[in-house]
Amino acid sequence: MLTMILRRIFLGLATISIVSLIIFAGVEILPGDACTQYLEQDQADVELLEKCRDDLNLNRPAHERYTEWALGALTGDLGMSVNGEAKISDLVGARFANSLLLAFFALLVGVPLAMLLGVITGLWRDRKPDIIFSTIAIFAMTIPEFVSATLLILVFSVWLGWLPGIVLTSAGSPISEFFPEILLPVIVLSLVMTAHVMRMVRSSVIEVMASDYVQMATLKGVPYWQMVFRHALPNALLPAINVVALTIAWLLGGVVVIEVVFNYPGLGRMMIDAISDRDLPVVQAIALIVASIYVCINLTADLMTMIANPKLRTMYLRK
Repeated sequence: MLTMILRRIFLGLATISIVSLIIFAGVEILPGDACTQYLEQDQADVELLEKCRDDLNLNRPAHERYTEWALGALTGDLGMSVNGEAKISDLVGARFANSLLLAFFALLVGVPLAMLLGVITGLWRDRKPDIIFSTIAIFAMTIPEFVSATLLILVFSVWLGWLPGIVLTSAGSPISEFFPEILLPVIVLSLVMTAHVMRMVRSSVIEVMASDYVQMATLKGVPYWQMVFRHALPNALLPAINVVALTIAWLLGGVVVIEVVFNYPGLGRMMIDAISDRDLPVVQAIALIVASIYVCINLTADLMTMIANPKLRTMYLRK
């Protein structure tokens, strides 16, 4: 089993390395470079352009710049923004903390609610609770996020005046200053996340309840709720780990649409601002961060599933 864990970790690191190379190459093959994009090539002063390229080491060979960038990223040094005024790691730090705050509260609300509703709809399949909650989940999954966000702003901010419609707090402000401005973004994210996780848990519960060992336990007279909580649910909830992991990666990677609609100063909004400002080093750094988040969280989910599932543990030990 230890060999399998080490193999998964190695594959994760290899994936991040390949992704970093793809990101760097993708930026490299764009017309011009970061300085010509930032200074607007047609209007850029030659001396100013050369100074910018010297500051960003763009006059050096691509393989040297990639090696320096990749090794710097390992130590937390993502380079400088194209205007040379700040380190990218400092800029990203505050924005990532804000995305982490939003993700934390969305998970705090969404995951327990999704698990509960998934179990209810799975156990009472095709009955009234299942029909009601499944219908709501389908609507939550199909309605675009910007539509649900706009509707919530219209109702709770414009009509009722209960909650702020946009976030006016700056990126580096203390966490306490984001309340109650983040309540609407959290509600929107929780709706989407709850719907997806609930559907997965529901399907898993239905599958487990129809399995042979559950049917055998029923025939042997095991009390229904004892069989559900001690035998069925632990196995039914295991597949939800990967879905929750993808949701966490989605949240921490920066929920671009939500952050733009609510003017939330997170990682996704920073990516949009960097694209608008033609700040390619920042775009490159955020892309690497988001990719690394996805790989690391999925790797963690795989390892947790492997450890929690007795069948997988036995299979790997036999190998």
